[in-house]
Amino acid sequence: MKGTTTTDALELLMSQHEEIESLIEDIEEVGDPGLKGDMFRALADSIAAHSAIEEKMFYPSVMHETTRELLVEFTEEHLSIKRLVADMLHLDPADEHFDAKLTVLKEQFRHHAHDEEEDLLFPKVRELFDEDELAALGNELLAKYEELVTQEPRRHVPDETREAAPLL
Repeated sequence: MKGTTTTDALELLMSQHEEIESLIEDIEEVGDPGLKGDMFRALADSIAAHSAIEEKMFYPSVMHETTRELLVEFTEEHLSIKRLVADMLHLDPADEHFDAKLTVLKEQFRHHAHDEEEDLLFPKVRELFDEDELAALGNELLAKYEELVTQEPRRHVPDETREAAPLL
């Protein structure tokens, strides 16, 4: 996505969904616990940064009477995913529960990203925003994501597991 002058917010989020799913699939194929742990930490950073830009920037920007109920549900789904990530950050990748939790994470993330956000929310957002608005929002989301992902945002995930993020 770097180098483009504008980035459609929905296309950016969909590409991040695909990247996260790809990282999960890569981790599933790794046998070495050390490498698996390193890869998971990178995945956890991606999930944490992605969740942060959605919760703090995207969801508030697309809040509307037609999206509010979905957004409330999605913050609860994020909470569930964060709880799994927090659990996994404390697990040894050689522990059999690590792979089991990774499978659950993959299923929950896929459902949230595709069945919920992409299929239900994004069409509504396309109706509410024009191309220029989505591009401006996308550029803001991308800049914040690139800033956050390099700061080990996974370190904050365990502190974000008590309740769903507020919709500002």
